Amino acid sequence: MTEPAAPAPPKPASLAAARALLATTPVFDGHNDLPWALRQAGHGDPGLIDIAAHLPFSHTDLPRLGAGGVGAQFWSVYVPAELDGDAAVATTLEQVDLVRRLIARHPASLALALSAADAEQIMAAGKVASLIGAEGGHSIGCSLGVLRALHALGVRYLTLTHNRNLPWADSATDEPACGGLTEFGRKVVTEMQRIGMLVDLSHVSAGTMGDALDAATAPVIFSHSSARALTDHPRNVPDTILERLARNGGVAMVTFVPAFVSTACRDWDREAAAEAERRGIDYQNIASRAELQDWVRANPMPAATIADVADHVDHVREVAGPDHVGIGGDFDGTSELPRGLEDVSCYPALFAELLDRGWTAAGCGKLANGNILRVLRDAVDSVDVAGA
Repeated sequence: MTEPAAPAPPKPASLAAARALLATTPVFDGHNDLPWALRQAGHGDPGLIDIAAHLPFSHTDLPRLGAGGVGAQFWSVYVPAELDGDAAVATTLEQVDLVRRLIARHPASLALALSAADAEQIMAAGKVASLIGAEGGHSIGCSLGVLRALHALGVRYLTLTHNRNLPWADSATDEPACGGLTEFGRKVVTEMQRIGMLVDLSHVSAGTMGDALDAATAPVIFSHSSARALTDHPRNVPDTILERLARNGGVAMVTFVPAFVSTACRDWDREAAAEAERRGIDYQNIASRAELQDWVRANPMPAATIADVADHVDHVREVAGPDHVGIGGDFDGTSELPRGLEDVSCYPALFAELLDRGWTAAGCGKLANGNILRVLRDAVDSVDVAGA
């Protein structure tokens, strides 16, 4: 497999302009898996890890968030899809607790946000507005009561599935079972929008995307997905759905995962999955992929680039419109990242690339935070939570 040429570094003037832009219009990123990375680091109490210092095992820490111009972040309270029932619910609660404890440990840098109004106020104060997103409907244990309890604890989006189907929803990376959403799945969407929790359609099948949009009466999001027309991966969003997303008022937050933004990386991913199947390894189980490390060393993934990511941002803007595109990097949720986007300090390089492509400061501002803030206002802030 031919290695692509190294991308040209950002022009100094564009990089300076990008940093200046993000100083006044900071990034609001849709998905970061730092909480699970802390849990997996092997410390007895992940809530005591000092994220104000450089974390060598992570893509994320407070100094690099500052360098990257990040002003708001949805922290994922991910738990593996292999967990279900009480185990999934309990582990999700532990992850929510971890995020809230991290926020409490760093009050000068982080503050909990429950709404767009909170996020704007916190960003204006120079802190990182910290919102919580649950990644996968297995986290609610098929219970609307648990869903409402997570909302009461501060969770502001639920990704309907992760890598496996649920009894009530099909995943993008599993064999179709429901054909989309069941009647209970539609009730989940309706209840989320009633109480003011964003419906996140990353990870779900195209059928689930369509059924959720049919049921939705408020904007939905894709917290970390890219464009399927450019990279044919089931985790990406088809153009037909992007067109519907514009009518819904939602936002697709482009992710940086190499297999989602680069066809060469997607081809490599297929080969890795085929090798896993030959060995009897469950490729959808992220932890099991460690058993492929010998094959990966002999067959390294090709490099994705900032230009690949920018191509997806451009495509989503073209198909869905400039009011419906955002960024969801998936830092700490993927082992590989594009060249130039290796950690959370690198967002200015992406915005420099977009400025070089002719994006205006206003367009970059919508991408950075304007569009997701609007969706939050429309789907969360407008709900009478006391009445819910």
